[in-house]
Order: sequence, then C-alpha cells, then structure tokens
Amino acid sequence: MRDIEFVRSRFIKHFDGSTGYIYFAPGRINLIGEHTDYNGGFVFPGAVEKGILAEIKPNGTQKVRAYAIDLKDYVEFDLTDTEAPTASWAKYIYGVCKEMEKLGVEVKGFNTAFSGDVPLGAGMSSSAALESCYATAINELFGEKKIEKMELAKVGQRTEHHYVGVKCGIMDQFASIHGKEGALMRLDCRSMEFKYFPFHPDGYKLVLLDTVVKHNLADSAYNDRRHSCERVVEVIQKDHPEVTFLRDVSMELLESYKGKVSDEDYMRAEYVVEEIQRVLDVSEALEKDDYETAGKKMYETHKGMSQLYEVSCEELDYLNEIAMECGVTGSRVMGGGFGGCTINLVKEELQDLFVETAKERFAKKFGHEPKVYNVVISDGARRIE
Repeated sequence: MRDIEFVRSRFIKHFDGSTGYIYFAPGRINLIGEHTDYNGGFVFPGAVEKGILAEIKPNGTQKVRAYAIDLKDYVEFDLTDTEAPTASWAKYIYGVCKEMEKLGVEVKGFNTAFSGDVPLGAGMSSSAALESCYATAINELFGEKKIEKMELAKVGQRTEHHYVGVKCGIMDQFASIHGKEGALMRLDCRSMEFKYFPFHPDGYKLVLLDTVVKHNLADSAYNDRRHSCERVVEVIQKDHPEVTFLRDVSMELLESYKGKVSDEDYMRAEYVVEEIQRVLDVSEALEKDDYETAGKKMYETHKGMSQLYEVSCEELDYLNEIAMECGVTGSRVMGGGFGGCTINLVKEELQDLFVETAKERFAKKFGHEPKVYNVVISDGARRIE
C-alpha cells in the first residue's frame, strides 16, 4: 500500500492545506479460473495488499477536483457535465459518480488526490481498484441509503462498460470490494453467489513473475475465443435447450459433439469445461490445506491455456517451464494471456533460487528480466482514516 503521509502531503499541497478522509481499494490476483467468467463458470480471486490510496474531502460545490499524483495530472469536472473528461484516468472517477447517482446517491462535489502501487499491465486490475476506491468513498460520504457491496462492484463494471469502453466481467471489481485477509473467494459468475475459502499456505509463497510484454493479439483473440464458446453452446442447445453456458456442459456431453463442431471450437470448449472443474477441485483442496493439489491444477490450467485455448505466448511458457524445473508447486499464466504474469505457488525454501534462476534465464533468452511481485492476500475496499 502507498504511504498515507505521501498521499496526504500532495492533497494538502493541491487543496488549500486542509485534510479529508483516506480510502483504499486493492488490486487482485486470480488463483485459478481463466476465461470461465463469460462461460457462466467460477473464478477464484483474492485481493492483494497493493492498490489505490485516495484522500477525499467534500468541497461544498458541484465540482469534482481530482489530482492523479503518479501522473502529475489535474482534472476538474462538474457533476452536471454530460460528457466524461478526456483524461482516461478521470473517466473512471466521472463514471463512478454517474453510476452512483443512477442508484439514487446524491453525489456532491469533492476534492481528491490518489496514488497507486498496483503494477500496470501485470493483470492485477488497477482500474478496478480505482473504481472500487471511489465507489466505496462516495457510498460512505454521500449515500443516505447505503449501497450493498455487490452493487458497488457492479458500479465499477458499468463504469468500464459505459465510460471506458471495456466490456469486462465482474471478477476484478468483485475481488477489490469483497476481499478478505487470509481468504480467497470462489465467485459463481452465473448466480453471483460467492464463498470465502481459507488461504494460509504456511511454508509457501505466492509470487508473480511479470514478463513485461503484452502482445497485441490479446483483444481480437479474446473475442475469437468467446465466439468459439458461444458457437459450441449454440450447437448443443439445439438438442439440450437447458444448456445456456459451457458451465452446463459435462465433458461426456461435449465429447458426444466432437465432429459436430469445428476442431478449433471443440478445443476451446474442452479447455473451458475442464477449467470450470479445476476451480471446484482447488476449492476442495484448499478446504483441506492441500496446496500440492492446488499447484498441480495450476499447471494443468497453464497447459490448457497454452495448448487448447492458445492464449499463452513464448515468454509465459518459458517461465512456466522454469517453474517446473525448479520444483515450484504450481505455476500458470494469470489473466487473459499473450503477456503479463505467471502466478507461482512456491515453497519458501525454493523461492530465492527460483526467482534468481527465472530472472537470469529469462534475461538471457529475451534480453530483460521479468519483474517480481510477492503477493499478500488482504482486505477489500475500506476507509483507512
């Protein structure tokens, strides 16, 4: 988490020496369950200790005055404005204000400064942290009728859809709002029901290795994969009208349609059906503190994402290979693919050797070291002081 005094000093400097309220919302990791959300399946995220820290103070006007400390950028907008600000970061704050108003919250003007330590491009959802931070603050500071947490998560999601142009699922905002120290969450993306699972891997650490690359296939490939899944559901649905998502399809049922869908679409569906089951297997393993099984399932996910869903890349596959050779318990690509991070469940006594080996070998092959982030599972969006 960013230093409170650092954020406060910038707030005081830009806003007449007075102080306000400090809010924090975290980024997230996802232990397992990729590309399952839009297939009605499960995801398994946790909030992390890195996130967005903001100071906020009502200013008695209809204007929002916002300073992005890390970007050294200032934006002011009126709450009656019908157009979002041009600065991309300010669209998130504007969007949250508008979406909270739609829920009946009487949003008033405020001064704010914020800073973040979520690594950009690492798939840890800095945008969801920003949305969750302001949704939580506005709910507390201006909401006479308090909005419940799941609706606050949807405020962030609708902000992405309506003001930023990203058709994201609910996982990132859900994790940022609902996070709990020492627990991961299994979210049912169809019913929106969720459950906390204990995550206290004594003797293990979660480590992210960031390739620092993002291949530009990501957006078009995401849409292609989604369409593949929808086509398979369409074909099966003709005989089984109860099937609305791949979530409703067993491996046996899918196998009976081999040859009735394209080979490529079949491969995509096979990955998703198996991945949905892996999330359930990991849930069960964590209830028994069985981190070896959880790790095994992570490797299976990576293999599926690489060979069946084909959303990995050379850099991610190489880090996964190194993890396996170093005896890391579990390793896989985290996020949509084509770059970003691997998430690694590693025994404490192997951590230093693994990280050093990965940095050295990756740099030799690709010309730069991966960035390393240690993960601590933390609480969700909240007021700090």
